[in-house]
Amino acid sequence: MLALPLAGCGGPDGPELSVEDAYMPRPVSDSLAAGFLTVVNEGDRPAELTGASSDLADSVTVHETVDGAMRPTTSVEVPADGRLTLESGGTHLMFEGLTSRPEEGETVTVELRFKDAGPVTVEMPVEAATYTPSHHRH
Repeated sequence: MLALPLAGCGGPDGPELSVEDAYMPRPVSDSLAAGFLTVVNEGDRPAELTGASSDLADSVTVHETVDGAMRPTTSVEVPADGRLTLESGGTHLMFEGLTSRPEEGETVTVELRFKDAGPVTVEMPVEAATYTPSHHRH
């Protein structure tokens, strides 16, 4: 997967954010899609992912999976000098009210918003609906 050295957002002594391994499985629904990625924080302070937006959907929310059920959450922490992985079966992005249905090979632009750090723009490739990452970095 590509490491995307996107605008490291944050100042001195703050979060230094980038995104790796972003992808969206090709949506099988006309109205919903999911997005997965890893936010890397190389700074010495945590960051809070508070939301996202994309021209692809009316709304993009952060969902967590608890006891097998998905539910929206208002924020998720990216630890200082750590990472937050949004993955299938766990915390992930939900795109609701799709304005179009992207096909495999296309790219979706997503803006991640953080408390105490600037936004990070992510280019998220659309993969096969059955795509599973072959490796995880921890």
